[in-house]
Amino acid sequence: MSRSFYFKTITALAALGLTTAPLYAQKPSGLHAAAAIEKVLVDVIARAEKSVVAVARVRIERPGETFNLEPRGDPFGRRTAPAAGPEPTDPDFIPNEYGTGVVVGRGLILTAYHVLGEDSEYYVTTHQRKVYRARIKAADPRSDLAVLEIETAGLPPIRFGDAANVKKGQIVVTLGNPYAVARDGQPSAGWGIVSNLARKAPPTPGDTETSDRPTLHHFGTLIQTDARLNLGTSGGPVVNLRGELIGLSVAWAATAGHQTAAGYAIPVDKTFRRIIDVLKQGREVEYGFLGIQPGNLQPKELSAGLHGIRVRRVVPGTPAQRYGLKVDDVVTAVNDTPLHESDDLVLEVGRLPVEAVARFSVLRGRKSRTLSVTLAKYPVQGRKIVTTPGPSWRGMRVDYTTAVADPDRRAPFDVGVIVVQLDQSGPAWQAGLRRGMLISHVGRVPVRTPREFYTQVAGKSGPVQLRMADDDATILTVAPGP
Repeated sequence: MSRSFYFKTITALAALGLTTAPLYAQKPSGLHAAAAIEKVLVDVIARAEKSVVAVARVRIERPGETFNLEPRGDPFGRRTAPAAGPEPTDPDFIPNEYGTGVVVGRGLILTAYHVLGEDSEYYVTTHQRKVYRARIKAADPRSDLAVLEIETAGLPPIRFGDAANVKKGQIVVTLGNPYAVARDGQPSAGWGIVSNLARKAPPTPGDTETSDRPTLHHFGTLIQTDARLNLGTSGGPVVNLRGELIGLSVAWAATAGHQTAAGYAIPVDKTFRRIIDVLKQGREVEYGFLGIQPGNLQPKELSAGLHGIRVRRVVPGTPAQRYGLKVDDVVTAVNDTPLHESDDLVLEVGRLPVEAVARFSVLRGRKSRTLSVTLAKYPVQGRKIVTTPGPSWRGMRVDYTTAVADPDRRAPFDVGVIVVQLDQSGPAWQAGLRRGMLISHVGRVPVRTPREFYTQVAGKSGPVQLRMADDDATILTVAPGP
């Protein structure tokens, strides 16, 4: 073992308070230095693995489906019927789809969204080798995060760290269920260093435009590590030498059918914590929306020392137009975070929740200014799973007009709120309201956000008139509920 490696190891351990040896004491044997870091890793794994579970996804068999089961041989040469496979709670059960999860609350398991699938059941195996049927509490495709729920209270939640303090070269430990080898609940461990920060997720087939990228991580959020993250480690923890969760593993490269030396993890930062808090409640995660098409600066502008992104288009009726952004503006920062390419803008706005007030530093011509913009709601693509729905009124739910992706839309986005869900036995349906209709007024009061709509209808006990945002300004009267 080299002298430089020894001093680096002891320095790292001393910074963690894990050794009292003087940094420049006489060099002991290489075995002593290796044993010191070995003990740290053993302790970290022992501390964290109690909060790690194996996740099995089992496809629900539909009527008429058949599965090819290999017949087992008979010692007397007789033909035998295929044996029924073991149940998911059986130790011999080997799932076709598998992943990892971490405990984040009483019976709550955090995992990666892409571990989930259609028409599936889920089973969680704990470090105590106990198997529980799990249900999806909430799932969010844009963050690639999901929370499962099981009926037990005896699992210790993992401790959260802070990815804002993570540095390149920092030692990290990974725990997971690679290729389902940890399906007995005993997670497999690995270790490495942080290779890089703020990396972009590998592109998926068919990505051609910004709007095609399925997650926020495709714009540059991820921790990169040289620890190998094989298929099945998605949803597993990446922890620091204190045993704190600083990242959640995502094995996109393995899912795509090939392996790389790079592993990626979703960082435990302010955005991560906000999303987890929402998912643990079973609610929908909402993201801010601005309403511009950003573009990168020209090479000559960058050579002249300019940084930021150029506004190529402003969508009518969106917050960008309402608060004064214009075509050819150069946005240099969002909330004092500098921008260098168009992905930076998408990421910084996407980190913020709905109705957040974002400060945009803008260069218009030769003049600098700051615009404060209240964001609308981003139209998340993919299937969201919510078990605690948002507010409703008389059998109807409304949302931001920006929250519904509609490539054929012609009306501006600030004409009102859009109907997104209806109970066909409720008063709203009976009054003639249908999904996709736009409501511009409650009575004579204009409404532009769900908050404004629910504020106006709150406390009204009699019939309420709603004006539609159509060419005829149709008025529908919604009677009180039963």
